[in-house]
Amino acid sequence: MFALKRILHGLVIAFSRVMARFLPDRVPMTFVGTDSTAELCGFIAQAATKKVLIVTDAGLVRAGIVGRVTDALDGAGVAWSVYDGVEPDPTFAQVDAGVSQLDREGCDAVLAVGGGSSMDAAKVIAAAATNGRDATRLEGLMKVRTPPVPLAAIPTTAGTGSEVTVAAVVSDTETHTKKFFIDPKLLPELTALDPSLMAGLPPPITAATGMDALTHAVESFISKTSNPQTERWATTAVRLIFANLPKAFADGADLDARKAMALASYYAGLAFTRTSVGYVHAIAHTFGAYYRTPHGMANAIALPHVLEFSKDEARSQLARLADLIGVGGSTDREKAEAFIAAVRDLMSKIEIPYTLDALKREDIPAIATQALAEAHMNYPVPRYMDQPECERILGAILA
Repeated sequence: MFALKRILHGLVIAFSRVMARFLPDRVPMTFVGTDSTAELCGFIAQAATKKVLIVTDAGLVRAGIVGRVTDALDGAGVAWSVYDGVEPDPTFAQVDAGVSQLDREGCDAVLAVGGGSSMDAAKVIAAAATNGRDATRLEGLMKVRTPPVPLAAIPTTAGTGSEVTVAAVVSDTETHTKKFFIDPKLLPELTALDPSLMAGLPPPITAATGMDALTHAVESFISKTSNPQTERWATTAVRLIFANLPKAFADGADLDARKAMALASYYAGLAFTRTSVGYVHAIAHTFGAYYRTPHGMANAIALPHVLEFSKDEARSQLARLADLIGVGGSTDREKAEAFIAAVRDLMSKIEIPYTLDALKREDIPAIATQALAEAHMNYPVPRYMDQPECERILGAILA
């Protein structure tokens, strides 16, 4: 059975390499800077949009962030309706409610305002609106037959990179699993990287989302399907994150650091949407499904453990990352270990814990099984992990 699983995983890697060739080279029309929200809204008006459904969460409405976007739409002469029912790890019920509001309000475009959850929900809402309204039928690979309604995204965190990815994730509350939607048609047409919308982000969210972006970049860089272009994007993201995440954490009003982090998240998103991710994400997704652990936090906690597991097979890549951020050693092994130590040091600076309080020992076998099932069917990881190895890693994450 073990040999068969390894063979199947080898086929996944081969399939991933083939599929990477068919991913679109296009990226969204991207506006960057403190005027970018107004610029994006002006472009929406030029597209003769009648009414936009803003997909967001209630917290951003209360914080006044959504109000700044609606003011920009008003200034551009575009009507809007706000759907603020998105919660972390959006569910199919939340997607269905968004589709219903889009229909009821007569919206002909969707604008995501928020973090990864809002952007994921917006992608699936936009696709379901033109594909029979049943979002569950779109789950999987290349299931979006009719293009979604026009979709734009304004990220308010610097982490997920969802504004430039072809994927979305929705939680199934009955099975405690994540459902993945992967289709080039889910790529937003427009995005704005507006650091002023991120200035009030609390330090813990700044930390978690920044580590999410770092995980995207690192897992892309060590992926079996990385290539020179994705490596350039990933290394740019890693360099920006190590240089700017502590600054953004310490001073949320530092717009230069916020802009750099927004760009880092963007570049990491460009990289991993073409290479996929790895065991860190598989474990993090399962933590989210079991305990509703924020995705960036879950990624951060799992990242150094998975890098330790993978460091022999990914030694040269990790050594290159060590050189990039200026930590050292005389051999690739020493440099790889120095990079992993630098990840832990970064976590310490931004107050990310090394363990997960919510994790229960009795859940570890099931979590390992679920995480490995996700990874081995989807991710071109550098080193194959079996059940006992995954359980050992999870054991090290116990508080």
